[in-house]
Amino acid sequence: MNQIKVMKFGGTSVGKPERMRQVSQLITADPSTPTIVVLSALSGTTNALVEIGNAIATGQREKAKELIEKLEAHYQTFISDLVKTAPSLAKAKAIVAEHFEFLTIILRISFSEALSKDILAQGELLSTKLFSVFLEENGIGHSLLPALEFMTIDAHDEPQINSIKTKLTQLLQQHKDKNLFITQGYICRNARGEVDNLKRGGSDYTASLIAAAINASVCEIWTDIDGMHNNDPRVVKKTVAIEQLSFEEAAELAYFGAKILHPASIWPAQFYKVPVRLLNTMQPDAKGTLITEAAGSEGVKAIAAKDGIVAINIRSSRMLLAYGFLRKIFEIFEKYRTPIDMITTSEVAVSLTIESIAELKAIVRELEPFGTIEVEENHTIVSIVGNEIAHTPDVLSKLFSALIPVPIRMVSYGGSKHNVSLLIPSAHKTETLQLLNKGLFGLE
Repeated sequence: MNQIKVMKFGGTSVGKPERMRQVSQLITADPSTPTIVVLSALSGTTNALVEIGNAIATGQREKAKELIEKLEAHYQTFISDLVKTAPSLAKAKAIVAEHFEFLTIILRISFSEALSKDILAQGELLSTKLFSVFLEENGIGHSLLPALEFMTIDAHDEPQINSIKTKLTQLLQQHKDKNLFITQGYICRNARGEVDNLKRGGSDYTASLIAAAINASVCEIWTDIDGMHNNDPRVVKKTVAIEQLSFEEAAELAYFGAKILHPASIWPAQFYKVPVRLLNTMQPDAKGTLITEAAGSEGVKAIAAKDGIVAINIRSSRMLLAYGFLRKIFEIFEKYRTPIDMITTSEVAVSLTIESIAELKAIVRELEPFGTIEVEENHTIVSIVGNEIAHTPDVLSKLFSALIPVPIRMVSYGGSKHNVSLLIPSAHKTETLQLLNKGLFGLE
């Protein structure tokens, strides 16, 4: 068997019957290459299922019933457009009936965390089964590989790549006569054998883990934009797709706010050296972005922004130079499982940033014995990412020249060869991204 290709399609790529038809053309364009297709739930489904779960959890059974009926009606309309023959429509109706019967039954069951995971899994199970009926109706040979039979996480919610490899290889061996396989993104089984999900990165993470487990030739992530752009197209008018990024550059961009890819979904492909391509379902001929070990070129590639950042300033002339001071501060953040994004120090102060504010009050309370604590909310981290930019001439001068009107609260430079990060008040985010687009890329 040739090396397998992995193709992942997100919710918008399968959210309408005509999009599913388009996906079927993309996955059969090269029939000689064995392909595993990872599908998300139809767009809007996961949010609807979250709403249903919340209604059940808060005892609003009638509201949950209405939401279930509304979602079922959407699926009935969807399948009546998706498949054309009576036998296929009967199969699709049976699938929809089975899953919505399950959702109706749980209205009478006491709510639990495990039940909530079962509810969330319905979206991917529906999209893959319905897509399978559509492929069958159109004479496209394939096998449906249930993700719940091979995708597993341990007690710490970490994927078990060796176990995934073993179980998936066994499943593929059972279908040697097939070249096309369909599976669910996002869902998995946990250490207790219960239905669970991958949380961070969802279906992208599934695709990357599968690609790593089977040593795929490529992992293609298909979305509704043509690759990773040099800036946020929702904020800046003129942006361009980046042709090539290294895994390190892509990880920096994903971590610091580039929405197209979740940082968790990069490491399996990076560790097992599987190239990743970001492609556009709506423009399949567009080059997209290739992510490999090689960066392709030096210099600034892209800008990303992460909102909802809180800056904490610890001012203490008494203790800062004392041995172990920083360790004691870090231990507080470790205790409350709160990651730190940026940190700067001076002789009398430490400034750092966090994204999660769930434990902010407790953290501040434990920091108070160390000195005067100031908390500043509503900040944004803007990251300028590119291969070896720490050594690229003029980057810093261009950067700060472009941002003369912007109040910069913190700068992180030198921690990574690929990244310069700035902390700014969120009110200046749009202005900052536009000024950098002009100053670094000459685009307005």
